[in-house]
Amino acid sequence: MTQNPFGQAQGQTHQNMQTGNVTQQMNHGGHELFDIHETLSCVVAGLNLKTILRPHVKDQELLSILDRQYTFGVDEYNIIVESFKTGKDPSHPTSSYKMQTGNDFIYGIKASQPKKPMQNANEITDEMISGYLLGSAKTSATTKTTAALETTNPVVRRVLADSIPNCIEMAYELSIYQNKHHYYQVPQLDQQTMQGLLNSFAPVQGQTMNKVQ
Repeated sequence: MTQNPFGQAQGQTHQNMQTGNVTQQMNHGGHELFDIHETLSCVVAGLNLKTILRPHVKDQELLSILDRQYTFGVDEYNIIVESFKTGKDPSHPTSSYKMQTGNDFIYGIKASQPKKPMQNANEITDEMISGYLLGSAKTSATTKTTAALETTNPVVRRVLADSIPNCIEMAYELSIYQNKHHYYQVPQLDQQTMQGLLNSFAPVQGQTMNKVQ
């Protein structure tokens, strides 16, 4: 993660062909404004979801994950809002989220009851809650990536780009938690099929591109 190395002079102006100079605060394209508005709305929804779900969490490990991800997410949200509103470097760089668990998955399928929609709010479980949190992290990663690809302000683009690995880390942490409790089951292909797919690509020998004569 690059930690917001903006390298951009404060007070720098940009050009609009119709209106002239553009200040840092207004250094945003129309597409960017809509994408980041959607991104921030998604982040707010994710934070609100954690607040709503927290009283229903039973497992202390899941509660710890939720609280750590919420605290980190609020700080990251503030950084995005600050850079978006000012067009300048935020007051501090984006941090790196560190999950506090191992990364070993359990493979295979264990028989379980078929899933179906709940009919009463009292039926909510830690399996459902961790699934909602996982879905929120994945959605946030997608919206931030989409926005960063067409963000014209270099500061905001870097803030978004630096926050995407954190979404990935949070989703990974939640998937490992779910896997440990057999909520997120990971099937494997047979060894012959797996080996065939693993060997279906080969590295390029040499780095020089042949020039067309």
